[in-house]
Amino acid sequence: MFRTLWNRWLSQRSVPPDAGAAGERLAEKHLVQQHRYRTVARNWRSPRDRREEIDLVMRDGDVLVFVEVKTRVRGALVPGYHAVDQRKKRVLRRAIQSYLQRLAQRPVTHRLDVVEVEMPRPGDSGDAELRHFVNVSF
Repeated sequence: MFRTLWNRWLSQRSVPPDAGAAGERLAEKHLVQQHRYRTVARNWRSPRDRREEIDLVMRDGDVLVFVEVKTRVRGALVPGYHAVDQRKKRVLRRAIQSYLQRLAQRPVTHRLDVVEVEMPRPGDSGDAELRHFVNVSF
Protein backbone atom coordinates (compact mmCIF):
# COMPACT_ATOMS: atom_id res chain seq x y z
CA MET A 1 0.00 0.00 0.00
CA PHE A 2 2.71 2.46 1.03
CA ARG A 3 4.80 1.57 -2.04
CA THR A 4 1.81 2.22 -4.31
CA LEU A 5 1.16 5.64 -2.77
CA TRP A 6 4.87 6.48 -2.90
CA ASN A 7 5.09 5.55 -6.59
CA ARG A 8 2.00 7.59 -7.37
CA TRP A 9 3.44 10.59 -5.54
CA LEU A 10 6.70 10.25 -7.47
CA SER A 11 4.85 10.02 -10.78
CA GLN A 12 2.98 13.24 -9.92
CA ARG A 13 6.34 14.97 -9.50
CA SER A 14 7.98 13.67 -12.67
CA VAL A 15 9.10 16.83 -14.40
CA PRO A 16 11.74 16.72 -17.11
CA PRO A 17 15.04 18.12 -15.81
CA ASP A 18 14.93 21.23 -18.00
CA ALA A 19 11.21 21.92 -17.46
CA GLY A 20 11.85 24.90 -15.17
CA ALA A 21 13.95 26.71 -17.75
CA ALA A 22 11.49 25.76 -20.50
CA GLY A 23 8.61 27.09 -18.38
CA GLU A 24 10.41 30.39 -17.84
CA ARG A 25 11.02 30.75 -21.60
CA LEU A 26 7.35 30.03 -22.33
CA ALA A 27 6.21 32.50 -19.66
CA GLU A 28 8.49 35.23 -20.99
CA LYS A 29 7.36 34.63 -24.58
CA HIS A 30 3.70 34.76 -23.48
CA LEU A 31 4.14 37.99 -21.51
CA VAL A 32 6.02 39.70 -24.35
CA GLN A 33 3.71 38.59 -27.16
CA GLN A 34 0.31 38.65 -25.44
CA HIS A 35 0.71 41.47 -22.91
CA ARG A 36 3.46 43.58 -24.53
CA TYR A 37 5.76 43.41 -21.49
CA ARG A 38 9.44 44.21 -22.04
CA THR A 39 12.14 42.00 -20.52
CA VAL A 40 14.58 43.74 -18.18
CA ALA A 41 16.36 40.75 -16.58
CA ARG A 42 16.20 36.95 -16.39
CA ASN A 43 17.12 34.86 -13.34
CA TRP A 44 18.42 37.86 -11.38
CA ARG A 45 20.22 36.86 -8.18
CA SER A 46 20.99 39.08 -5.24
CA PRO A 47 24.74 39.58 -4.83
CA ARG A 48 24.19 39.62 -1.06
CA ASP A 49 22.48 36.22 -0.94
CA ARG A 50 22.60 34.07 -4.08
CA ARG A 51 19.56 32.08 -2.93
CA GLU A 52 17.38 35.11 -3.54
CA GLU A 53 16.36 34.87 -7.20
CA ILE A 54 13.81 36.65 -9.35
CA ASP A 55 12.83 34.57 -12.39
CA LEU A 56 11.87 37.49 -14.64
CA VAL A 57 12.01 41.26 -14.24
CA MET A 58 9.82 42.97 -16.83
CA ARG A 59 8.23 46.30 -17.64
CA ASP A 60 4.51 46.77 -18.16
CA GLY A 61 4.47 50.39 -19.26
CA ASP A 62 5.82 52.36 -16.29
CA VAL A 63 5.32 49.49 -13.84
CA LEU A 64 8.25 47.25 -12.94
CA VAL A 65 6.94 43.68 -12.78
CA PHE A 66 8.69 40.90 -10.87
CA VAL A 67 7.56 37.54 -12.21
CA GLU A 68 7.77 34.22 -10.35
CA VAL A 69 7.35 31.28 -12.74
CA LYS A 70 6.19 27.92 -11.39
CA THR A 71 6.34 24.97 -13.76
CA ARG A 72 4.39 21.82 -12.99
CA VAL A 73 3.34 18.69 -14.86
CA ARG A 74 -0.31 18.35 -15.76
CA GLY A 75 -2.25 17.02 -12.77
CA ALA A 76 0.39 17.91 -10.17
CA LEU A 77 -0.74 17.67 -6.55
CA VAL A 78 0.16 21.30 -5.77
CA PRO A 79 -0.57 23.88 -8.47
CA GLY A 80 2.18 26.41 -9.18
CA TYR A 81 0.23 29.36 -7.77
CA HIS A 82 -0.14 27.64 -4.40
CA ALA A 83 3.56 26.81 -4.33
CA VAL A 84 4.23 30.52 -3.87
CA ASP A 85 3.55 30.31 -0.15
CA GLN A 86 4.42 32.76 2.63
CA ARG A 87 7.99 31.47 2.89
CA LYS A 88 8.58 31.94 -0.84
CA LYS A 89 6.98 35.40 -0.70
CA ARG A 90 9.42 36.41 2.08
CA VAL A 91 12.35 35.33 -0.09
CA LEU A 92 10.89 37.21 -3.08
CA ARG A 93 10.30 40.31 -0.96
CA ARG A 94 13.99 40.33 0.11
CA ALA A 95 15.15 39.78 -3.48
CA ILE A 96 12.89 42.55 -4.79
CA GLN A 97 14.12 44.99 -2.14
CA SER A 98 17.71 44.10 -3.02
CA TYR A 99 16.98 44.65 -6.72
CA LEU A 100 15.28 48.00 -6.10
CA GLN A 101 18.16 49.23 -3.92
CA ARG A 102 20.57 48.69 -6.81
CA LEU A 103 18.59 50.81 -9.27
CA ALA A 104 19.82 54.32 -10.01
CA GLN A 105 16.24 55.58 -10.30
CA ARG A 106 13.51 53.78 -8.42
CA PRO A 107 10.30 53.05 -10.34
CA VAL A 108 7.12 54.68 -9.18
CA THR A 109 5.31 51.37 -8.88
CA HIS A 110 6.19 47.71 -8.92
CA ARG A 111 4.27 44.49 -8.45
CA LEU A 112 4.59 40.73 -8.26
CA ASP A 113 3.02 38.46 -10.89
CA VAL A 114 2.97 34.67 -10.83
CA VAL A 115 2.89 32.62 -14.01
CA GLU A 116 1.89 29.00 -13.63
CA VAL A 117 3.07 26.77 -16.48
CA GLU A 118 1.43 23.35 -16.73
CA MET A 119 3.48 21.02 -18.93
CA PRO A 120 2.17 17.78 -20.43
CA ARG A 121 3.55 14.63 -18.85
CA PRO A 122 6.41 12.97 -20.71
CA GLY A 123 4.87 10.89 -23.47
CA ASP A 124 1.56 12.81 -23.41
CA SER A 125 0.45 14.96 -26.29
CA GLY A 126 -0.69 18.54 -26.02
CA ASP A 127 0.78 21.94 -25.37
CA ALA A 128 1.73 23.64 -22.16
CA GLU A 129 -0.96 25.73 -20.48
CA LEU A 130 -0.17 29.07 -18.87
CA ARG A 131 -2.08 30.94 -16.19
CA HIS A 132 -1.03 34.49 -15.36
CA PHE A 133 -1.85 35.92 -11.93
CA VAL A 134 -1.41 39.69 -11.86
CA ASN A 135 -0.48 41.73 -8.78
CA VAL A 136 -0.16 38.91 -6.25
CA SER A 137 0.00 40.25 -2.72
CA PHE A 138 3.33 39.76 -1.02
